[in-house]
Amino acid sequence: MENFTDKAVVITGGATGIGFALAKAFGADGAKIVIGEPREDKLKEAVATLTALGVEARYLVTDVTDPANVEALADFAWDAFDTVDILINNAGISIPRAPVTDVPLENLHALFGVNFFGVWHGCAIFGKRMIAQGTPAAIYNLASENAFFTAVRNSAAYVASKHAVMGFTEAFRDEMPDFIDVGSIFPGFVRSDMTAGEFARFAMDTDEFAEIVIEQIRAGGHFVVSHAYNIEHIDARHAELTSAFAKYAPRYEGDDEYDVPTVIAKFIAARKAGSSG
Repeated sequence: MENFTDKAVVITGGATGIGFALAKAFGADGAKIVIGEPREDKLKEAVATLTALGVEARYLVTDVTDPANVEALADFAWDAFDTVDILINNAGISIPRAPVTDVPLENLHALFGVNFFGVWHGCAIFGKRMIAQGTPAAIYNLASENAFFTAVRNSAAYVASKHAVMGFTEAFRDEMPDFIDVGSIFPGFVRSDMTAGEFARFAMDTDEFAEIVIEQIRAGGHFVVSHAYNIEHIDARHAELTSAFAKYAPRYEGDDEYDVPTVIAKFIAARKAGSSG
């Protein structure tokens, strides 16, 4: 998607933080914006700011944990612009940090309700409509650097939700037709509602982050990255995995005998050969 002029972009959680920065970045490139989240006052402020910047923008109060709300957001967007070209499943929350043994289950379920099931609902509902639409489109899901490594201790619930988003997005990409780009966005330490307070001054500027992200979406990237030092943590994890395989499961001739994609391909080929015979 070389440019975003007149493209319709839907962003959940788009009234503040990363979502709002992406709305401004897409809008600056000529896109039409729909944002949705539960706080109507924030939505009104965001749309007013976007409008003042010359961006065509609309909003709908949306709770991504409710599939009916996400269906309504899709209806609203298609009614407004006749098409949806890009969906950014950005809505996310955090919960108070605590050891696994001390996290209230209701907090865990609330976190996954937004961070994971909100993404699932967006992909399932908008994805079906984008397939029927039949034109080039894109869906990007907000994961986190925490999908690669644990950035802050006592955040297992948040870390798990972002691993889930990354795994889900990889599987979802395989299911979608080639004319729909699917990818994960991996923010590092970015200034947002989640980094409020004095600590926020050390975080990457949200608009700077959005500019890094939008270029990768323009290029159809699958892994949308931003914070350069993260590769150090990622390489360390890969090195540990490589060492474990080298010691306990080294390669050998014919070692694809238990590889599931290879076995499935052979099974399908054998069935086809039997049918044609």
